[in-house]
Amino acid sequence: MKHKGTVTIETDRIILRKFSADDINAAFYNWTSDEKVTEFLRWPTHKDIGITERVLNDWIAEYKNLNFYQWAVVPKNINEPIGTISVVDIDERTEKIHIGYCIGSKWWHSGFTSEAFSAIIPFFFEQVEAKRIEAMHDPENPNSGRVMKKCGLIYEGTLRKADWNNRGIVDACMYGILASDYFKE
Repeated sequence: MKHKGTVTIETDRIILRKFSADDINAAFYNWTSDEKVTEFLRWPTHKDIGITERVLNDWIAEYKNLNFYQWAVVPKNINEPIGTISVVDIDERTEKIHIGYCIGSKWWHSGFTSEAFSAIIPFFFEQVEAKRIEAMHDPENPNSGRVMKKCGLIYEGTLRKADWNNRGIVDACMYGILASDYFKE
């Protein structure tokens, strides 16, 4: 793959960009402290802003690495991040990218997550030259699966007790799209 790092990507309603230290308050108040957001995630709800500050500072430091992809999801109408979309795993051998995302519950069902995911798919296939993009979700969180379907990923099956999150050991519904699928469209 030809890694490019976290580049700015713009759609009609959102900007996907790198985080900055100025985003700490918005991140904490918009999603990292929201227990509804973290229910199906692997990291605990942030109980104080210092945790969010450490996480964002770690991400900011990682931007020097071209294989690090961590975007702030920023609606143009409010100009502050409401969530994040990122690469949570890369397999160089199979040229596979695994995507994770979360958005503040105040913005659920607004289409922002689907818009963000749809925006990074062309970037990874056309510029990074990935061969596969995948994502998975807890079956108890079907809205996440709807995002994946809306973005053109294909449901590939449910892996039994193959993942973990704040609910414990859980099944994992796997979705994927191949470069060959994308370029046929």
